[in-house]
Amino acid sequence: MAEALIYIVEDDRNIREIESFALKNSGYEIREFETAKQFFAGMAAAIPQLVLLDIMLPEEDGLSILQKIRQNRETARVPVIMVTAKSSEMDKVRGLDYGADDYITKPFGVLELISRVKALLRRAQATKETNGQTRSCIELGSVILDDDRYLVTVSGEPCDLTYKEFELLRYLMQNNGIVLSRSRIMERVWGEDYEGETRTVDMHIKTLRQKLKVAGGMIKTVRNVGYMMEADPQTHAEG
Repeated sequence: MAEALIYIVEDDRNIREIESFALKNSGYEIREFETAKQFFAGMAAAIPQLVLLDIMLPEEDGLSILQKIRQNRETARVPVIMVTAKSSEMDKVRGLDYGADDYITKPFGVLELISRVKALLRRAQATKETNGQTRSCIELGSVILDDDRYLVTVSGEPCDLTYKEFELLRYLMQNNGIVLSRSRIMERVWGEDYEGETRTVDMHIKTLRQKLKVAGGMIKTVRNVGYMMEADPQTHAEG
């Protein structure tokens, strides 16, 4: 019996066949798609445990597909690995902000691909088990985070966050009053296999504060350590 159902969205037949062959040999059930239209038809029939998604696709690119996956309540938590020839840090940050869980750059080795897939599936299962023990709604000061609806409101007004900003805010709110180091935040929100720098955390904290407006003051900088969040909007954040 296959370990998990994995969807491969890739228009390059050679690359798609390599990915499919490697993952099938590792015990996974694979379904292949060349376009967004085919992929969403597949999603309507069955939701996979993981999606391997190329960025450069005909008709609709991978980032647009990723946004739609994250905006749909039924598929919002499906793990996604972006596969692309692009390798700049900004491309990676953009993909991660749109909700990608991991990033692999062409050309890549088969063993690397299998390793990343296995690691992400393990992480997704651990997150699922952890979230199963938490409340669907978290309230702190004027901020309410609805985990089921993937919605954040500040003083009753909707707050538009990227996928990673939402994950970051949830982690901070779940640990109300606890100082979290940058490395701990990186591991929990971006994953232990993410090779980015801790300045990624600082950048996301900055934009999160801005979007939360007055409530952004609840996110405090703890110098030389990291960040914490507590219900005291009167205190102004540093940095």
